[in-house]
Amino acid sequence: MFMLKNLFGRVMNDQNNRELVQIPAGALYLVRPGNVKSSRECIYKDAVMTIRRTATVHNYQLVVTRAYEEGEEQLLEEEDESDDERAFLIDQKLEFRQSRGSGGEQTFAWKDLTGDVDDLFEFVADSRLVNAATADLFTITYINCAYERKSGRSHEEASDEELQALSYGGGEKGSTDADADDKSLEKQLQGLKVSSGTVASKQDAPTEDDDDEQDDDDVEANKLLTSVADLYLYDQASGLFMIQEKDAKASVVEAGRFLYWLSVRGATRRWLSQKVDTGLNMQFSPENLSAVWNYFDEERRCYSWLLRFADKAAYDDFIQGFTRYLWETLHEESWSKAKPDEQAYMQVAYEQDEDPMEVDEDEGDEQDDFASAAGGSQEQREREQDQDDDEEDEEEVARALRGGESTEERGWPKEESSALSKADKDVNSQLAVGYKFDRSFVVRGDKIGVFKHTDDNRLEFDTTINKIATPKGKGFRPNKIMLHNQDAAMVMMDPGNKHALFNLDLEYGKVVEEWKVHDDVAVHNVVPDNKFAQMTAEKTMIGHSHNGIFRIDPRLSGNKLVDSQFKQYASKNDFSVAATDSKGRLAVASNKGDVRLYDKIGKNAKTALPSLGDPIIGIDTTADSRYVILTCRTYLLLIDTMIGSGRYAGHSGFERSFPADSKPIPKRLTLKPSHVAYMASEVSFTPARFNTGSGTETSIVTSTGNYVVSWSFEQVKRGNLSAYVLKRYDGPIIQDEHTYGSDQAIVVAFENDVQLAKRSQLLKPTRKSLAPGRR
Repeated sequence: MFMLKNLFGRVMNDQNNRELVQIPAGALYLVRPGNVKSSRECIYKDAVMTIRRTATVHNYQLVVTRAYEEGEEQLLEEEDESDDERAFLIDQKLEFRQSRGSGGEQTFAWKDLTGDVDDLFEFVADSRLVNAATADLFTITYINCAYERKSGRSHEEASDEELQALSYGGGEKGSTDADADDKSLEKQLQGLKVSSGTVASKQDAPTEDDDDEQDDDDVEANKLLTSVADLYLYDQASGLFMIQEKDAKASVVEAGRFLYWLSVRGATRRWLSQKVDTGLNMQFSPENLSAVWNYFDEERRCYSWLLRFADKAAYDDFIQGFTRYLWETLHEESWSKAKPDEQAYMQVAYEQDEDPMEVDEDEGDEQDDFASAAGGSQEQREREQDQDDDEEDEEEVARALRGGESTEERGWPKEESSALSKADKDVNSQLAVGYKFDRSFVVRGDKIGVFKHTDDNRLEFDTTINKIATPKGKGFRPNKIMLHNQDAAMVMMDPGNKHALFNLDLEYGKVVEEWKVHDDVAVHNVVPDNKFAQMTAEKTMIGHSHNGIFRIDPRLSGNKLVDSQFKQYASKNDFSVAATDSKGRLAVASNKGDVRLYDKIGKNAKTALPSLGDPIIGIDTTADSRYVILTCRTYLLLIDTMIGSGRYAGHSGFERSFPADSKPIPKRLTLKPSHVAYMASEVSFTPARFNTGSGTETSIVTSTGNYVVSWSFEQVKRGNLSAYVLKRYDGPIIQDEHTYGSDQAIVVAFENDVQLAKRSQLLKPTRKSLAPGRR
């Protein structure tokens, strides 16, 4: 079984994966051998079992959560839902073990450390939905987690013997049938191994033995989709996609309930296998009949692979099949349950009507980025060298523009930063940029740093608001902030009190009021009454819980929630973010990935847009609400809300409902996989925003890792989805946002710094701008 630890280590090493592995269906029992009357008690008839990462390094939880049928879940607040989830800290003391029941179903058991000495929890997996491969993967992940807690080291450092010692029985039981099965599974999902700095070639391919050929026969039944295409690998040295093998076979293989793997195999070797999810950054080009995506190996090196199909029929078969299984992965539902408009929505969102392979060329130049293993032409290399020289000149200009900046001018003062690092080691967590006055505010633990925007487009440290506390003196660390009342106040949320908001008087520098919203309604988020409300004396604002939307009026006595403007849903919609336009129309998105558009608070949504399946972590609208930009972890979605056909053609989706057969198709904004290969880190976007207050919006700004990224809004509307520029910084970016009234100045917050960037200093994505200093 421990052969699989390297194969699935990438899942554990990805810090973005909070949930590492899951058994999607089963029942939880409490077994009490010493209690005759209730020796076996059913805790949850339908449940999901998950291994979850905690905030403490090398510590994980085994979590069993009750599952509900549609419409069954009662309306509960978060603090009342503890009975629907059992969490156990993963530790060797639990004596976790895997076995099979009398009916062949996979079962898992562990000690109840709070009960009698022989009491056990037992999870019986649904045999219709959970196969042996999924069960084995769960168990080895558990043991890896137990090793990390016991040793304080990565599971990758563990030997098979050390892992075996942590399994139930300490390795005394010898090998099992599952151990033999693991050899086959490892071959099915064998990871890519490419040596650093080289491009794999057919000459390097190992010759597989007869056992491997037999393995292909064994897993043929698990192949749900197979297409033939030419396989290319992006070579960073030449800037070209290099042919690896003609007529390779790309397959989607079922490895468990809604768990799929993409596998590419040639005549004599398997090139790669990886889990099907949005982390692939998969992009399709109908113009080139190609699919291009990213692969990260065990050492987090990034590669960009490309499949080029021989004809449109083969291309269509692959994209239709791949998007189907990606949808099932994200929704954990059968594709047959998706409505026709949702299916079309999913497929078109992943297609781009442009060449995804153009890299390192000035706009207007054309090239065929496919090449043989021999590399590009001399003329091509000379053009690249010329551009490299130009880019070096651009960087020299940028350095000159940045010259002379000190920490005091652009970030926290040196003495305060040093004191913080020695004390509580807080880092910057949130950013708010003023509209009415040229100020930016950065939250750092229980402190707020205030920065002035100078006339020469710099940030200058102004002051620090220390020791944020309630009017009663209880300190807290704001987890969300919103400027309010002509930038004279800041509305803050205390993560320890979900039923109230706190009003910070920025001139006084203290919290002066606590606004209790409602005894039974938790506030998850708060947004302005309208897009520019913070420039006015508007007192009300809009809040939402996980399943409700409401207006908040601080002038009310008692609870501040306005009962007449309160829309609550019976099901748990899991609302995550919201935004308003200049007229107060509201867009609300959820962790399920769907979007609702409202013309008034307290009424039903005029439009409900389907979900691609990923949680939405950010949302913004243009001032006129014509466009909405959504942020998911690895991509952005731009939606045109104007109704294009039918009775209400020309109206906004905020005012009228779209016809059922003509929902808007989003434009999906991503970074090219070949660019991500230079960045050498997975994409993880911060909430994207339009520039504000300068008339018509012209740009969209976000960040990922160490990079600020900005799209030309006009170019994107015309269909050029790769019209982005970027800039690399020395540290990870927490948040960024345009200053009010400018499409050029961008405030950028880092963990320990704040800077003012200029969009004109952002560069086209090239080898130099993506990886400066790399040769």
